[in-house]
Amino acid sequence: MNITKENVDELNALLKVTVEKSDYQTKVDKVLTDYKKKATTPGFRKGMVPMGIIKKQYGRTVLGDELNKIVSEGLYKYVAEQEFEILGNPLPKNDIEVKGDFDNPDSFEFTYEIGISPNVDVKISGKNKYEYTKVKVDKKLIDKQLEDLTRRYGKLVSGKTVGEKDMVLGQLVELNENGEILEGGIMNSSTISMEFVEDEKLKKEMIGLKAGDVVTVNPTSVSRGGKDTASMLGIEESELGNISDKFQLTINEVKVMEPAELNQELFDKLFGEGEVTSAEQMREKVKADLVQMFEKDSEKILTRRISNDLIEKSNIQLPEGFLKRWILASQKEPTTMDQVDADFGNYSRSLKWQLIQNSIFKNNNMKVEQEEAVNYTKSLLVNQYAQYGMPAPEDAELTQSAQQVLQNQKEAQQIYDMLAEEKMTKFFKETVKLNEKEVDYDEYVKIAQDSNA
Repeated sequence: MNITKENVDELNALLKVTVEKSDYQTKVDKVLTDYKKKATTPGFRKGMVPMGIIKKQYGRTVLGDELNKIVSEGLYKYVAEQEFEILGNPLPKNDIEVKGDFDNPDSFEFTYEIGISPNVDVKISGKNKYEYTKVKVDKKLIDKQLEDLTRRYGKLVSGKTVGEKDMVLGQLVELNENGEILEGGIMNSSTISMEFVEDEKLKKEMIGLKAGDVVTVNPTSVSRGGKDTASMLGIEESELGNISDKFQLTINEVKVMEPAELNQELFDKLFGEGEVTSAEQMREKVKADLVQMFEKDSEKILTRRISNDLIEKSNIQLPEGFLKRWILASQKEPTTMDQVDADFGNYSRSLKWQLIQNSIFKNNNMKVEQEEAVNYTKSLLVNQYAQYGMPAPEDAELTQSAQQVLQNQKEAQQIYDMLAEEKMTKFFKETVKLNEKEVDYDEYVKIAQDSNA
């Protein structure tokens, strides 16, 4: 077998694969001999069917299968041995026919197209400057976190009127177009959390109501939609398209969350026995936890900013036509080229960033070791045990469990990607010049949500 490369341009090439009869004949004969031993054809005893009949029935199929195996293995080996790197996998060139005669087989020539990975060499140093946004953990933010914590560990008590954060227990009855009770319509008792009512007009109308009061609501306005709306009405999600958008809500009871007291019992629940002994210590602990929590988000914003900048400045060119054809051919579900075109912008950006990351790792001798992956997986497993209130097993058992997780190719890839991202972020923080800027929480959220910020 012989493989030659013909360059189309800097990013595209053709691979000509020539397969001689000597490359495949022995393998084809062996398979056909096995077929002959097992063949059961009318008029012949098992194993006694003439080879001529076997070749006529199975010859082309067996030849095609063996050629496919030989070519696939040859291409894989050829690409692995070359200095250049490819994107995706070789694709048969559809507008060039296979050269060769399957009825009188001798030599065959197959043509494949490949997309060549561009040469990406990214240098990054202290000369690169980026803004590092941090949230201002001020009294307002600490107070809000304390309020959330005391409400989370508080208790529900009966209230007189509906407030902005109360729970409303009532009966929902479906109405017709005239605002009258719909005969045979939905009737269900449920609970509405005022915190999740986003319709400001309705929210204003409901605040101040008391048990016995009646108000007309749209179910989607007092729920989170989908399954939550269906659950609130006591129906299947598939039935939502057939219901009215007007329901009568009769308030039966108002529940108010009474915050937990700032005492030792709450301190111990939140931070462990004896770790915090005063409200002032609790504020300091909450502040420290908030700083630590937002640090991860700040690192993600920084990495996003650097990736946006490097992608733009690197001006990486890709073999787009080839990649689109390869994506289309690789899909397990039916996909059109229009869909590939629509999603290609995101795919292209992700691929460019991957190439940049690979360059940075290579230039700075960075890599993710197997031992690091095992230890990282162990820490993930320990956290899972903790979430269920269970003690982690002994280290030997934990290591074995981590190794089993990493045997799953998909899960292993996710873990290696997370480790690579952590290393990349650490490298950025230690290498580039950071201009730290503190902003208040609301502005911080806007920045975090803006992919271009």
